[in-house]
Amino acid sequence: MLGYDDPGGPYRPAGQHYEPWPGPRTYPRHRADLPPGTVWDAPPPDRSRRRGPGRLLLAGLLIAVFSAASGGAAGWYASLWANVTQAPRLAADAAVPEALIGAAEVALSGVVSIEVVSDDEASSGSGFVIDGKGHIVTNNHVVASGGRITVIGQDGEERTARLVGRVERTDIAVLRVGDGAEAFRPLKLGRSADLKVGEPVLAVGSPLGLSGSVTAGIVSAVDRQVRMGDAGRQSAVQTDASINPGNSGGPLVNARGQVVGVNTAIATIDGSGNIGIGFAIPIERAAQTAQEIISAA
Repeated sequence: MLGYDDPGGPYRPAGQHYEPWPGPRTYPRHRADLPPGTVWDAPPPDRSRRRGPGRLLLAGLLIAVFSAASGGAAGWYASLWANVTQAPRLAADAAVPEALIGAAEVALSGVVSIEVVSDDEASSGSGFVIDGKGHIVTNNHVVASGGRITVIGQDGEERTARLVGRVERTDIAVLRVGDGAEAFRPLKLGRSADLKVGEPVLAVGSPLGLSGSVTAGIVSAVDRQVRMGDAGRQSAVQTDASINPGNSGGPLVNARGQVVGVNTAIATIDGSGNIGIGFAIPIERAAQTAQEIISAA
């Protein structure tokens, strides 16, 4: 977890030993005493406006390190957008809430809860289906601890998934469900590059183990630079849609139900939880990493 000592000082490491955030789901094995997620720091704060200590956390429950090889198959990458309909941008009127209801329904059909259990560790997060072959995108830090991977869809059925690959640098991993893949509806991908500040978005996933949760907000910033582990500062979509531990790997969707980001991190102050500052990996970067993982498998 990263923080700072003085109101005007730069962010720096302030320790990485924290208890996992409690959730309603009980795990059958001992949960290891590990931090709730990989830690990122934000850019140096504005000295004139910073009022108190803060920190930036991944919205997952466990961490590890890994890197995966990359590959080609640009055609597969492009095909993810092949069927996306470029609908007119919605006006800011009474139709927006109704559109969000439809977007939530679409997104929930392709979102899964993810549980990873080993002999002495357990982690959980979210993910979403991207094709008819059962490939699921999530965050690397959700599955990096290793163990048996189970995904649970909106039908409540538990299905075993295998890890196809993961990349720590981009914090993206790909899973695949064997039997029962037909039960999931692949989500369409939008373009984070088309997002506008103030545009409504939904964060979908399993915060604190509460599967099928949807929170609404707006795009707060479209090119927020945050430091992502060892990869240096990278662009992220900032949103005030509520994101909490367990949301990691779930989709951030626009009002048309298209995925525009992968929910990954939140800023907190003194362990206060969500304060309306969340970050999502742009879908273009996440999809390219997923394509590379699948091509190299």
